Amino acid sequence: MKRKDIEPADFPKELQVIAEKVKRNERLNYDDALVCFESNDVLSLGKLARIVKEDLHGKICFYNINRHINPTNVCVYTYDCKFCGFAALPGEPHAWEYSHEDIYRKAELQGGDKVREFHIVGGCHPSLRLSWYEELLRGLKKRFPEVHIKAFTAIEIGWFAKLEKISVKEVLLRLRAAGLDSLPGGGAEIFDREIRKEICNGKLNADEWLEVHRTAHKLGIKSNCTMLYGHIEKAEHRVDHLLRLRALQDETGGFQAFIPLAYHPDNNFMGIKFKTPGLEDLKVIAVSRLVLDNIPNIKAYWIMLTPEVAQLALHFGANDIDGTVVEETIYHMVGASSREWMTREELETLIRIAGCEPVERDTLYNPVA
Repeated sequence: MKRKDIEPADFPKELQVIAEKVKRNERLNYDDALVCFESNDVLSLGKLARIVKEDLHGKICFYNINRHINPTNVCVYTYDCKFCGFAALPGEPHAWEYSHEDIYRKAELQGGDKVREFHIVGGCHPSLRLSWYEELLRGLKKRFPEVHIKAFTAIEIGWFAKLEKISVKEVLLRLRAAGLDSLPGGGAEIFDREIRKEICNGKLNADEWLEVHRTAHKLGIKSNCTMLYGHIEKAEHRVDHLLRLRALQDETGGFQAFIPLAYHPDNNFMGIKFKTPGLEDLKVIAVSRLVLDNIPNIKAYWIMLTPEVAQLALHFGANDIDGTVVEETIYHMVGASSREWMTREELETLIRIAGCEPVERDTLYNPVA
């Protein structure tokens, strides 16, 4: 179905205004987004989101050949981020800190497919200086010159600036000179001040997170963005989060993809013992596609969703399923039970079975095969 073929009267009453705006390609406002999140008609939301997705991308679903690497999980915010089961303090039994050579050896283990992207994030280590990370990037570029390096969340960038007593801009310039190509989108969590104070007090606040990405975009460094949902936030907090991302994208155009990330309840300090149901995951995907009209790609991160729900998400507005991954620790340390990697052939089969066309991409969303 095309936008012009939408019949608003075919949708439930609370979504008819939304359907009319989608038909006319009009931007949804705060109240519209709130209606979407409060609606229980996930199938109708999915239908609208799929129309928007196919208007942008047709039947294409992107994937990439990537490799996740976490240099260290030692982090100064270990007990500030209540939802995190990844981080550790120095000396704790589950703490690790890899050497450069350890990381280079990990980078060589690419799961059988030639990797095009290294996705590198870790803890905010209290004593590893920015020069250590610069040397790491230079070493990776020397050994793997064709691989795009997407590295360091805004939280890490902010920590480097604080540790070195320099500006975020100077941190980004030094990292780019050493080999950084783009930024991932982690650390956004939920922007609302009170929710952020409760779940990740001490980290960058919302304005600081956005400023890191604004600075990166002004330097020509592309990035992704995320939202952590399914914990203590409410619909209005999700809407506020999405609209702040949309506003920055209006300003800079630097976000490539949005990745909704569901809270996982194990091995953390939140005290919440339930996981988001699949319908809620699909709703968040759908509403994100409808609201974020200026961010081109919505990712169904199969590690987080499970491959089965990620397939369904391709009919609810997602057009990207992430990549081969090879090794994933952050989600698995808080209870994810999905596999840690897939081959190119498995990803393509997953996408085709969902009725979509698999297209391998690079990190900047250029088709490569």
